[in-house]
Order: sequence, then structure tokens, then C-alpha cells
Amino acid sequence: MADPARDTDTAPPRHGRIAFACAALVAGMVGASYAAVPLYDMFCRATGYGGTTQVATAAPEKALERTVTVRFDGNVAPGLKWTFGPEQNALTVKVGETRLAMFKAKNVSDKPLTGTASYNVTPEQTGAYFSKIQCFCFTEQTLQPGEEIDMPVAFFVDPSIAENRELDDLNELTLSYTFFPARQRSAAVAGERPKS
Repeated sequence: MADPARDTDTAPPRHGRIAFACAALVAGMVGASYAAVPLYDMFCRATGYGGTTQVATAAPEKALERTVTVRFDGNVAPGLKWTFGPEQNALTVKVGETRLAMFKAKNVSDKPLTGTASYNVTPEQTGAYFSKIQCFCFTEQTLQPGEEIDMPVAFFVDPSIAENRELDDLNELTLSYTFFPARQRSAAVAGERPKS
């Protein structure tokens, strides 16, 4: 007959394994939460999901006869004492043609302020076809008190849009920017509440 005391001495320490598994799970979840923002950003840029625009290094070789009107929108989030907006409300462009749009920003405060722009295109499914070659939104922008600057964006609508039959009737899209205080946007992206 087996000795119950001897069986408990040789039994593996289950509590230690469970604690280790729980700690590993928590560490994995923390790691996944830190990786979620850049992975989501990469996904949006690759697919145009949510109206995320593309970044291009060169313009297409050929433009199509099809035209699209690109409307422009500019906003400033609370906490950034800037004025910001497009210098023109819209441009009609040929698909595949590179165009330059200008925005103007001014720091209306009495101290230097750094802002960063978030952007999207609507309708959302056009994000995969809207490409920027140059944009003020690629980096943070610092304006001195009272400073006003022009901010260019060089863009094109990718000719591959003609292959998407669902967008055959598309003749207008909107490129929208919102400037945030640089620290506030970083905290918002990380899912934290901005500090005042």
C-alpha cells in the first residue's frame, strides 16, 4: 500500500508553476500593449485603414485623365494655442498627378510651442490610394511666439485607384489634419491622460 506522505513529497510543486505561468501571461500582456500602438500604426499605413494615408518616395510615372477634387481641412486640438488651416479649400487633380497644397500655422501664444499633426482621408477607403511625398505632418513642428509659417504637403492620388471598381464613382475626397500639443498627442497615442 502506498504511503500518502511519500506521494506528497514527490508531487511537483503546482503552485510555483501556476505562479510562473500567471507572471509570464502578465508580462506578455504588458509587452503586447506596448507593441499594439506601433503595430496598429503599421497596419493602418499598409492598408489605408481608417483613412490613413500612404507615404511615397516618388510620384507615379503617368497620370490618368480621371480627376478628383481634394478638399482640405485643418483643426487645432485644445491645449495648443495655434491657428492652423489650409490656404485653399480644394484642388481638382488628375489621378497620378503630383500637387502641392499649402497650410498656414501661427503660434498665438507668448511662448514657443511644439505641435504634431494627425491626419486622415475620407472616405476612409481612399486612404490606401492617397500618397504624400512631402508633408509637415512627418515631424513635430515648433513655432516661436507669434511665428507664422507656411506648411506644404506634396501628394498624389495613386492611379491604382482605377482598379477598385467600388470607387469608380468617387470624385471627391477630404484630407484632414489636426494639430495637437506634441506631449498631449504622445500621451493620447499611449492611452494615457495628458498632463496639464
